[in-house]
This record gives sequence, structure tokens and C-alpha cells, in this order.
Amino acid sequence: MSENNEMLPLSGDKVESDGIYRDEWGRELKLERGDEYPSDPMVGSTEWEWVEAVYDNHHDGETDPRLVPKEKDINKQEKIEHPRRQVDRGSKGST
Repeated sequence: MSENNEMLPLSGDKVESDGIYRDEWGRELKLERGDEYPSDPMVGSTEWEWVEAVYDNHHDGETDPRLVPKEKDINKQEKIEHPRRQVDRGSKGST
């Protein structure tokens, strides 16, 4: 018995999650949830393997302005202004 008892999806099956998929012959294709796995024009029905996930998180490449410390911020205790800054949380030694 093989250790991987899972069957790969075949052409005509519904795609369960967005991502890049590769068929038996190495052709990669971006498919979205609800699409059908296409068949190969020469061979016909093929198996498809998930290669990588596709995330659409609207990332602009900029730091979120809520995370940037402001000069006139009253509540600086909750924000770390320096990576080596530590918050004092009471006595550290035994009494």
C-alpha cells in the first residue's frame, strides 16, 4: 500500500481552492475555486496537482499607518518605540 492514499483531482472535477495547479505533463495553470480542471488537448483527461496558493490581500508594500508611532501620542506605553525597550512588569526577584 502506498503511504499517500489521496487521489489527485482529474479533469472535469471542481477546483476546491484558488491556486496554481500543475498537470501530469508539467503545464501550470492558475485556477479559481469553482472552476473545472481542464483536459489536455492531446491526451484528454489528466491529473492535477496543487503547486502554490494564490493570496489576494491588497498589499501595497507600505507600513500600516496605525503601526507608526506618532510624535504627539499620549498612550506610548502600548507602543514599542525601540526593539530593545522592555516593559517593567513588577518585581523580578524573590522577596
